[in-house]
Amino acid sequence: MTTDDVIKGYTFAEPALDLGALLVDGEPRPEAQVRIPLRMLNRHGLVAGATGTGKTKTLQLMAEQLSAAGVPVFLADIKGDLSGMAQPGEPSERLRARTAALGQDRTPQACPTEFYALGGVGDGIPLRATMTAFGPTLLAKVLGLNETQESSLGLIFHYADTQGLPLLDLKDLRSVIQYLIDNPEALKGVGGLSKQTAGVILRALVNLSAEGADRFFGEPEFDTADLMRLTPDGRGVVSILELPALQDRPQLFSTFLMWLLADLFSHLPEVGDPDRPKLVLFLDEAHLLFTDASKAFLRSVTQTVRLIRSKGVGVFFVTQTPKDVPADVLAQLGARVQHALRAFTPQDAKALKATVSTFPNSGYDLEEVLTQLGIGEAVVTVLSDQGVPTPVAWTRMRAPQSRMAPADPAVVQGVVAASPLLPKYGEAIDRQSAYEILAAKVAPAEDPAQPVDRAQPVEAQPSVLESVLGSQVFKSFARSAASSLGREISRSIFGTARRRR
Repeated sequence: MTTDDVIKGYTFAEPALDLGALLVDGEPRPEAQVRIPLRMLNRHGLVAGATGTGKTKTLQLMAEQLSAAGVPVFLADIKGDLSGMAQPGEPSERLRARTAALGQDRTPQACPTEFYALGGVGDGIPLRATMTAFGPTLLAKVLGLNETQESSLGLIFHYADTQGLPLLDLKDLRSVIQYLIDNPEALKGVGGLSKQTAGVILRALVNLSAEGADRFFGEPEFDTADLMRLTPDGRGVVSILELPALQDRPQLFSTFLMWLLADLFSHLPEVGDPDRPKLVLFLDEAHLLFTDASKAFLRSVTQTVRLIRSKGVGVFFVTQTPKDVPADVLAQLGARVQHALRAFTPQDAKALKATVSTFPNSGYDLEEVLTQLGIGEAVVTVLSDQGVPTPVAWTRMRAPQSRMAPADPAVVQGVVAASPLLPKYGEAIDRQSAYEILAAKVAPAEDPAQPVDRAQPVEAQPSVLESVLGSQVFKSFARSAASSLGREISRSIFGTARRRR
């Protein structure tokens, strides 16, 4: 492969992201720029490499350019390294010399950012979803239920919907299950719920609660349309989900991601092949997502990645080796940015061979090259604007223009405080729902043996019907019944509830 091959393979007639310059004998060739067409970002991709090789800087570089091109970006930041995108980068002579050699005119600049916190754990706008909107299908996959248990969970949701019992959080679902255990006749017309199955579901919910899901399920529910905002000057907002406090809770991260992808798929219209994506998601430390994942979860992610492309959404997985991503998912990824790999153990050597086998033919000895890449260097191949894999290119990556370190805490707090979304999502709401309605229903009635002083004048009392119709419980029940029945008849193929937008 020659320099001319790279120039020809990476020259596009349409807008593209600049990744870096070709390296030949250790020297960059600024005339041979390596790019990825903007239109191909919804063909998904992989950014991989050992710890400390520059993966995070690569996704930061791509996110900056997407934002500048008017494409909103969502970043799942496991380590907390990406908050620096809210601040301009610091100049230095060493960095200036590096970027000049690549033909990059680097101007320190911050990105329009929004910080989120899953269920309010950490600094950021809290992200929540109601149990009803999440739905029985996804919840069964998260809980690892078998088909019989999943069917029973669907029956529980059906009962809650038809009885006007809003399922907003975990305690709502647990209270409905307990009520059906104590009142088995309630499900006689549509089947039954065995105590054994109910016990399995309840135990699984307790484990999910221990992972921190109590904070995620609730109101106000986040509207994923808020991830696709533009600034007044046309730049895409970079939404950063801070997850450093949840590194040891991968199930909660998986729960959120399943809901996010399903919700986006359910509500976004088909757009075919737009000239640029409507949204691009970067999922850092993806191995945490797939480690010990259930088969149902893997099938759900694979199906979503296959289908969501036509909605104009791109998904990039960021991890250490390609083997961290299931083969069926890996097969859907059109762009590859492979940073250095290590081969210190037999397992490392095996992983290296497997990685090399996934690349198209190249003029490199990739088993050797992938262990020689320096920090900020990668082997790149993407899909051209014609959908053809580009030549494999040893690339020195460009430097991000925003800060390549965590932002100052005061900056993050200032961004959150100034967010237009804070009044909308900042405070948790615990309105009357299934838990309160059922608690009132099973509350002990007034003791009939209690004597009544009939000597006192009795004020005119409203009838029983008037009392019921005028009560707050009934009003809430009526509102919930209407909305719940609406959800029941309008669930997506993933079982999530459709909302009007």
